[in-house]
Amino acid sequence: MENLADVRDSVRRLCAAFPGSYWQALDRESAYPTEFVKALSDAGFLSALIPEEFGGAGLGLRAAGAILEEVHHAGANGGACHAQMYIMGTLLRHGNPEQKARYLPGIASGELRLQAFGVTEPTSGTDTSSIATFARREGDDYVVTGQKIWTSRAEHSDLMLLLARTTAREHVRKRTDGLSVFILDMRDAKGDGLTIRPIRTMMNHATTEVFFDAVRIPANNLIGEEGKGFRYILSGMNAERLLIAAECIGDARWFIDKATAYARERVVFGRPIGQNQGIQFPIARAYAQMRGAELMVGRGLDLYEAGEECGAEANMAKMLAAEASFGFASEYDVERKFRETRLYQVAPISTNLILSYLAEHVLGLPRSY
Repeated sequence: MENLADVRDSVRRLCAAFPGSYWQALDRESAYPTEFVKALSDAGFLSALIPEEFGGAGLGLRAAGAILEEVHHAGANGGACHAQMYIMGTLLRHGNPEQKARYLPGIASGELRLQAFGVTEPTSGTDTSSIATFARREGDDYVVTGQKIWTSRAEHSDLMLLLARTTAREHVRKRTDGLSVFILDMRDAKGDGLTIRPIRTMMNHATTEVFFDAVRIPANNLIGEEGKGFRYILSGMNAERLLIAAECIGDARWFIDKATAYARERVVFGRPIGQNQGIQFPIARAYAQMRGAELMVGRGLDLYEAGEECGAEANMAKMLAAEASFGFASEYDVERKFRETRLYQVAPISTNLILSYLAEHVLGLPRSY
């Protein structure tokens, strides 16, 4: 699997077994693509980033991006399982040897699913430093109380990467201090203080709100140092934005393939409509925008894998790629794809916040919020 051309070809062949009719049926029922996720797991794609010593492929983020791009280019949807790739970095980079040995082999084999990322809260939105869910140390455990929202796949995951306050905000010097990251085994917590409620949305994204009523997490499930969690998840957020951007590139390719095929085949007044510049130009512009966004995604992945700062590139890649993916008709899965890809105008970060980030951190303008 080291050759990305081979990786892409393998993903395409796997996705061919899950045609549009499969996704349409799931969309109608708001159902989770269990069979598809199992197939990706069994093929080793969801363990691409896990080191070989723990049963994974030991590949880099660029390979993960290629996998998710091809999933979306094939007309499928990686939203059911992509979190396992971008969550993985926090455990790989900051987890201790015991935690890695305990969880990574099971995740690599598909026995365990690490799909839920508990960060956003109803009162904090994208202001992560304002989260209020609190983890209080009590002997050998942390006791967690609070609420998370837009926690996708919580009903279909065994483990959650959870960000919670361990020091009250009024007692820290910087507002990003006092946040800690935990691995929560939801199998133990369900029915013991953990409640998961699905949220209906315009796309089939298996998202939920999660309530913590004195949920106990063993202290040895704390990742890294207490109070340092915000910086641990920052690199994971960059990885998330780059991988979502790769998915959007795949969506854009899918839309462009559909549009060009239809423009060649649809004949009006004795000629294919693709012969008309009024049809050609919008498709050609969409292609140019997609290729430009693709270059930014590649640049961000290069920087991430080199261990360099890539916040600006990750944000720009996500914004440009989300804008490059488009759709407008209801036939041939286009309407479903349109709803799915519109999500990335606001998640995992809104376009306006990306623009604020670039204005402040790249252009040196005063902070606007």
